[in-house]
Amino acid sequence: MSLRVLKFGAALAALVLAPAASFAAETLIMGTTGRGSAQQWPIFIADQKGYFAENNIKMDLVSAPSSSAVIQQLTAGSINLGSGGLADPLRAIDKGAPITLLRVETQVPPYSIWGKKDLKSIKELKGKLISIGGIKDITRIYLERMLVPNGVAPGQYDLVFAGTTAARFSALAAGAVDAAILVPPFTFKAQSGGYSNLGALSDYEKNLPFTGYAVNTTWAKAHKPALVGFLKGVARGIDWFNDPANRTEAIDILVKESGSTRSDIEMTYDYYRQINIFDRVGLVGSSEVKTLAEAMKSIGDLEGSTDVGRFADPEIVELAKQVK
Repeated sequence: MSLRVLKFGAALAALVLAPAASFAAETLIMGTTGRGSAQQWPIFIADQKGYFAENNIKMDLVSAPSSSAVIQQLTAGSINLGSGGLADPLRAIDKGAPITLLRVETQVPPYSIWGKKDLKSIKELKGKLISIGGIKDITRIYLERMLVPNGVAPGQYDLVFAGTTAARFSALAAGAVDAAILVPPFTFKAQSGGYSNLGALSDYEKNLPFTGYAVNTTWAKAHKPALVGFLKGVARGIDWFNDPANRTEAIDILVKESGSTRSDIEMTYDYYRQINIFDRVGLVGSSEVKTLAEAMKSIGDLEGSTDVGRFADPEIVELAKQVK
């Protein structure tokens, strides 16, 4: 047998025996709102624990100043998938954007309203300046769900907009606003700073999902195996997060990613575990999406039908069912 044949045989054997992980991983470009958000905790875990790599996926996270900015990049095809408030992809799809929902990211909205130290109740927000995400941001819907039952109607307060919780907290801390709608860990920063907790959204609303993943539809249909690998990695990240034995390391991971203090992240971890914020599969439920769409329609934020089929392509949302 010639040397040439021997070399070919050895090369072929090496190729056959090589593990799947040796093939080049597919890079998924994902837009996020801000940097180091607790909502992406399972993604940070899956990345650092190698769960994406095991599924031949490499994540490239790109931060944007707001959820709407993420959706703009997704619509333009600059990114493959995006994370943020579910209202933004619904609004974009209503306008004809070529995107669709993939899965729910966080199923419970952990928002609360924090005010200046002299404020004691939501009723006192009449005539005050409140910071939310945007005029058509999901935080506006959340805010109204809390204020209206307390006798504070739209138009009886002023709004100022900041796309991230960090920016809204900074405005409150600087005294630039009277109140702000916040999520952890900034709720705990507000608490330690002596600001007034005026109420939690969970006391008023039980059927509105918080954040989700949306994808560029054309790209998604051409990259289903990569999306399934992504979803499997996220599910493993959630399983790992929910194991109390991993509490310390999970906190280490988000402290590194967010730059927040350890005490704030510790309280965020315990709170997120308490409310079971992450569902490992995150199937897009028709009732929850319809509830959100109808809420948006009621404030003139959607023009077309609130039929869930407009927002969730069955070919794409079915991918989540492949997660075991």
